[in-house]
Amino acid sequence: MVAAVMTRPRIAVTTSRGGGRYMWWFYWMSLTLYGAEPVRLIAPARQYDLTDFDGFIIGGGDDISPDLYLANTPLDARLDPERDQMELEILRFADPLDMPVLGICRGAQMLNVHRGGSLHQDVRAVFEGVPKMWTPLPAKTVRFVNDSRLARIHERETLRVNSLHNQAIDRLGDSLNIVARDEFEVPQAIEDPAAHFAMGVQWHPEFLIYRRIHRKLFKAFLTAVRDRL
Repeated sequence: MVAAVMTRPRIAVTTSRGGGRYMWWFYWMSLTLYGAEPVRLIAPARQYDLTDFDGFIIGGGDDISPDLYLANTPLDARLDPERDQMELEILRFADPLDMPVLGICRGAQMLNVHRGGSLHQDVRAVFEGVPKMWTPLPAKTVRFVNDSRLARIHERETLRVNSLHNQAIDRLGDSLNIVARDEFEVPQAIEDPAAHFAMGVQWHPEFLIYRRIHRKLFKAFLTAVRDRL
């Protein structure tokens, strides 16, 4: 059992319409487990008062529009421009205030794009030997950069994670470091070491909360949120 806490921070979680509701319930469980009040955000952002929230999770979902980082759009890409703009508006709001932000899968990529970085459209076209892998189960291994915040959170050098992404980080955005890669050298996590908490992971820890090690990331995020209250 997780100990009860007096402070119940409000955490905004961005999701897509439709299928995003399934992912939302995993976020809800991951955050309420540690005493937070999750609020699901669906585009457009103007229907929400961002000052009502104590932290933000930029969640997983469809690919990010390449128009945002000047690449060519693949014909079979699923895009959600309205959500893209909502998340960029959130990040433009949160960054100057140094508010805690956790990006998950698409969210890690959006954090990188917001900071001026770019993405690879198809990870298998760039990194040799990457298999076709699409599973919410822990099927690959990531290795953390020594002494990164992410390594300290998990208290280990490697971690088994799931794989539900086509895109991957290419050019790094401002003030971000790559702090984890998989066995094929694909970037799997980024963080801003100077921020109170600005981190993105390419995997979906919310689908793995039945494993104690994957709950640590949500706990660390909410600890950072409460530190600012």
